[in-house]
Amino acid sequence: MPSYPRNLPNFYILRKGNSQNYTYPRKNWEPKFVPLRNRIEHAETLLKAFEKAIEDYQQQKSLREPELAIGKSGIYLEFQLPKSELEAVEKLEHKPKQIELLAVRSSDDAGSGAEVRCIAFSILIQTGLYRIASLLLQDYHDAEETVSATVFVPETALNFFSSKIEDYRDEETETGKPKNEPLIARLEDISLGTVSALFTDNLALFPSESQEVWWEVWLRHGCRESFQQIAQILDIRVTEHSITFPEREVVLALTSVTTLSRIIKNNGLIAELRLAKDSPSIFFEMEQEQDSWVKDLENRTIVASNTNLAVCLLDSGVTRSHPLIKPALASEDLLTCNPHWGVEDSKHWRGHGTDMAGIALYGNLYNVLATSSIVYLTHRLESVKILPAKGENDPKLYGAITKEAVYRAEISNPKRQRVICMPVTSEIHNNTGVPSSWSAAVDQICFEFQRLMVIPVGNIAGDIMLSEYPHRNDASQAENPSQAWNALVVGAYTDKVNIVDPRYAKCQTIAPAGDLSPRSRTSLLWTDKWPIRPDVTFEGGNLATDDTDSPGMDIDDLRLLTTYYQPNVRQFNLSGDTSAATALCSYMAACIWAEHPEYWSETVRALIVHSAEWTHAMRSNLPRKPSQSQKVSILLRRYGYGVPNLERALFSSKNDLTMICEDRLQPFHKEHGKVKTKEMNLHILPWPTKELEKLREAEVKMRVTLSYFIEPNPGERGWQNKHSYASYGLRLAIKRSTETLEDFRQRINKEAIETEEKVTSTVTGDSGWFLGPKTWNRGSIHSDIWEGTAAELAQKDSIGIYPVGGWWRYNSRCEGWNKTARYALIVSLRVVNDVEVDIYTPISNKIKQTVPINMLPSNERDS
Repeated sequence: MPSYPRNLPNFYILRKGNSQNYTYPRKNWEPKFVPLRNRIEHAETLLKAFEKAIEDYQQQKSLREPELAIGKSGIYLEFQLPKSELEAVEKLEHKPKQIELLAVRSSDDAGSGAEVRCIAFSILIQTGLYRIASLLLQDYHDAEETVSATVFVPETALNFFSSKIEDYRDEETETGKPKNEPLIARLEDISLGTVSALFTDNLALFPSESQEVWWEVWLRHGCRESFQQIAQILDIRVTEHSITFPEREVVLALTSVTTLSRIIKNNGLIAELRLAKDSPSIFFEMEQEQDSWVKDLENRTIVASNTNLAVCLLDSGVTRSHPLIKPALASEDLLTCNPHWGVEDSKHWRGHGTDMAGIALYGNLYNVLATSSIVYLTHRLESVKILPAKGENDPKLYGAITKEAVYRAEISNPKRQRVICMPVTSEIHNNTGVPSSWSAAVDQICFEFQRLMVIPVGNIAGDIMLSEYPHRNDASQAENPSQAWNALVVGAYTDKVNIVDPRYAKCQTIAPAGDLSPRSRTSLLWTDKWPIRPDVTFEGGNLATDDTDSPGMDIDDLRLLTTYYQPNVRQFNLSGDTSAATALCSYMAACIWAEHPEYWSETVRALIVHSAEWTHAMRSNLPRKPSQSQKVSILLRRYGYGVPNLERALFSSKNDLTMICEDRLQPFHKEHGKVKTKEMNLHILPWPTKELEKLREAEVKMRVTLSYFIEPNPGERGWQNKHSYASYGLRLAIKRSTETLEDFRQRINKEAIETEEKVTSTVTGDSGWFLGPKTWNRGSIHSDIWEGTAAELAQKDSIGIYPVGGWWRYNSRCEGWNKTARYALIVSLRVVNDVEVDIYTPISNKIKQTVPINMLPSNERDS
């Protein structure tokens, strides 16, 4: 059964069009020409073909999978007829018998021959060879093309077409013509329909049997819910959004020809198949039309006039004159770290800053160009140029330059709320996660200004081979400054696997859909004491190759569309890799803050991580029964926590909700000249206990995420010991189902003491956590998912947050012991398998009546 929606507001247009009476004049279709046929011979040929199709269908039916046999039973029949008789396909449909015409495809869609002919014709005209061009054009028109029409026939009407053919053979009309001649005489062949029969795109682009690609699945009317059930059974990834037409509903699904074949052999839900087309080449290649597309988007874009929110780009500068950027980037917000560099983007960096600006402002630019809707920009842009117009900065200076850039933005507009996006990394000091001066500067910026900073994990340079993927990614360490603890570090995954350009029809993508983008780096070689990198992944594009030994190619279909730094040359450019993913993440952060400007930076960071999920492709890399270390190395250190979802970050549903808490504690204090731990917080959750207990054995999930910023140790000693580098650490403890609240409090103190003394805990572990508590001590953001029964979860209603040592405690001369730490705690509760139960309302009622945060008495705190 369907899950509850995440309630999103819809626009309602009040003004309606004036209603006028209008009657469309009916026209009876009469064929202009009927092919001359040997009536008996033609009928027998078609009957044999039809009987063979029925025989194949009966064999197919005997192998049906009962769980997939949903809906009305029937057969897909594919009819061939001349393209000149295209209107005859309408005769194949018979609504009283529920025979439905589904898909029609012309033979000129079977390859790129038509395109090649057009190119050749154009060249001949340009070179003055008019006579040869005329002959080519004549040959083109003389070529007989055919049409393939696919029809769904219910089992109750299987004899419909055989009867039509037999009547054509044996009976005549009052005028003495063969009965049904306008249809039957035009048919060339009949066969059992396959997946390719429903494919209405260029057949040269038809994927191989096992290749997973994104499809537009055009469903017959009323079949959406049944298709969703089958998608769950077959583990097909289906996007949440769909388009509804009077007779069709279109969904996007990631699957293979093999799986689609299983579906159509068992039911008649699918009407048509196309490749999902979000290729930026549609806009990128047509340079003459780019100005008009930009003008259209410019005219329907509204920039919020009262926004105090911006994405601040630290990059190669931005070309403000671009018409899509200028409305959101004021001239006074164009800054530079060195006046000699200027503020504009440069050819030396190939317009990298302007590439990132388009993505940070619009997200996926293709999506806004492909619609006619109004685009509301709820955030602005700032730009601080940190890269010189020529050459490169001294690597040792990048930390200082980054600080200088942020200081300039802060001084220019100190009250502005900003996401700092720095899509720049360096190979220098790429040392198994050990902090560098640059990464420490990033941590200092986040802590000092309480700003959210988004940076990439870094790209692999040079050629990428299919045979090397993903082993080379695993061996390529995350780049400097992604060692930073406080920044949100972004890797790249990709869903771009559809190649629609006929020139690359024989190519395959290096990365499968939902897996790591081919150039994205990882932290598998880092030691366990350093943070997980990346934190999350966003779309970074893909590479294609026509040979396992050939390097991957950047082709247009597999890149992201964005703005070009020389708009007088062209308006659009193509981008990708972890830089583009970082800009997309910054866009998401700005979208969250636009909805909730009161949130802390730590909270926005936590929401992005908390909303992330690993794709099916990511999880498929795990063995059947993975160990905790395999989960860390295969999932966390390659993909972080997965792919974030903006809707999940912003909204809840009745059976899948999120709670957000922002709180503070003082980790340490000084007593009798000795620095000791001071505070811990206990959060009593407003749990829907009665509702959970009623669900008993129903499967539920709880996700917990803790986010805070540490102050980095400015001395070299901190490079060697994580407790010396970080000012403090915070840890999670979750009440177990069998514990009383008092038992839970005592356990928190015991675990805190053992953590300080580096003693392995003797307390029995809590089962059900996907990653496990050992992963909760890396970096300054921790997230995990508990899964179990509703009855068990009903008693897990408390969370403790306690401090562990850092240099604030051990370096008393710096007086960090008297400082306060703030953190964001996010808890989600989800009833899985789409069980329809309202747990949202009882939590809402409890929150209105109680205060969910309690602090332990001072005599029970760890000292």
